[in-house]
Amino acid sequence: MKKLIFAFTLLLAAGAQAQTIQGNAATGKQDVFMCEGCHNSTGYRVAFPEVYEVPMLNGQNAGYIEQALKEYRDGQRNNQTMRAIASSLTNQEIADIAAYYSRPRPGSAQ
Repeated sequence: MKKLIFAFTLLLAAGAQAQTIQGNAATGKQDVFMCEGCHNSTGYRVAFPEVYEVPMLNGQNAGYIEQALKEYRDGQRNNQTMRAIASSLTNQEIADIAAYYSRPRPGSAQ
């Protein structure tokens, strides 16, 4: 009986981990204050560690934003500022931020 309960518990845990996190744009709006200054200023560039044109995030694909933030967080992308910011984010916060930036804007062609 204990083995059956243990197996069932493992099955439930595996199913819970397999669930996809759904981003919430309204929640993401509360988390983007640290992004806005750089990512939504037209023509903004940074000079550390090298000259880099900062991309606009509005209208970007949610999957791309999620992947990029996770890669910065995990050190697969090299930018100290982005790594510092991304390392403080949970997977849910990343999904929420991605949902916020990928949503259609009023008056846009999307």
